[in-house]
Amino acid sequence: MAIDPASPDYSIGVIGAGTMGRGIAQIAVNGGISVKLYDGFEGAAQGGYDFVARMVNRAAEKGNISEDDAAAAIGRLEIIDSLDGLAGANLVIEAIIEDLDIKKDLFAQLEKIVSADCILASNTSSLSVTAIAAGCDKPNRVAGYHFFNPVPLLKVVEVIAGVLTDGWVSDALDKVAKRCGHEPVRTQDSPGFLVNHAGRGFYTEGLRIAQEGIADFSNIDDVLRDGAAGFRMGPFELMDTTGLDVSGVVMESIYQQFYEEPRFRPVALTRQRMAAGLFGRKSGRGYYVYEDNKKIAPDPKPAPDARPDSVWIDPAVPDGRDALAALLKDHIEIDTGAKPGPRSVCIVTPLGKDATTAALDAGIE
Repeated sequence: MAIDPASPDYSIGVIGAGTMGRGIAQIAVNGGISVKLYDGFEGAAQGGYDFVARMVNRAAEKGNISEDDAAAAIGRLEIIDSLDGLAGANLVIEAIIEDLDIKKDLFAQLEKIVSADCILASNTSSLSVTAIAAGCDKPNRVAGYHFFNPVPLLKVVEVIAGVLTDGWVSDALDKVAKRCGHEPVRTQDSPGFLVNHAGRGFYTEGLRIAQEGIADFSNIDDVLRDGAAGFRMGPFELMDTTGLDVSGVVMESIYQQFYEEPRFRPVALTRQRMAAGLFGRKSGRGYYVYEDNKKIAPDPKPAPDARPDSVWIDPAVPDGRDALAALLKDHIEIDTGAKPGPRSVCIVTPLGKDATTAALDAGIE
């Protein structure tokens, strides 16, 4: 019988000591759970351990936790040098490369090691949980457990049930998440799950605007962050944070899983930048340049000598048009014609379509 996740004896195995794995290990030990950390790359597990210890000690230095609590949390983290060390785990979370065959092979190995009621969870951000579980003898104990980067700060985790996942598995993952201070969100196994599915328009539309030369990366981010939308980050800042080597692969994976639905089609720009190693914060350069993990603001561009005579706003979404017109009316004349005048800058308000299609539908030539 599976042990209650609230038990002091509950233990977790984390496979992969990179950005995600070490973040998961950190919140788990802070939640009073014993963690065994494994990584097949030499020195990676030790690097993950050192990072967690540093973050926990830093919390104590800031007075967020006591020194005794910090020492106890670090004491709950153990490095293991083989998968066999996970034999006694109640839950194993893999946070390795986003490759279906590699994940399936790993879970097949784990089934020969762990107990019959040990939960096997994947931190996959885009792959089918059902497909991962299909290679297991007990697919009913396999689920998705998708955390977000940086794990300690982003307090949501997707609990993804595959087609054959038992209810008790999702219930247990809910309890583990709450014990670690996170909020679980239940979702079914579908391309992109919940968050990455919702984010397709955010990423792909921003990329299309940039690729078409309408605005550059920083301008698009500024509009979405500081404009009426009020996002905490623009799409390019967010891709730099998650890493283009992750978000770019997710974009392509979701596009394929939706049978090449045009709305989710990636742009060539991402594959080019991935090939160049411009992954974002982790590589020191992405859509922005970073020093000591801090974004270096791009040089401000000089303001144009002249502004347009007027602005015409696509009336396809009346509420959006009215809100934007109210924001701009004190700064520039609003062209209220049914079609834009020859000297007006045109702003389209796409909903469910890209900017080019919206412009054509509005009759802009």
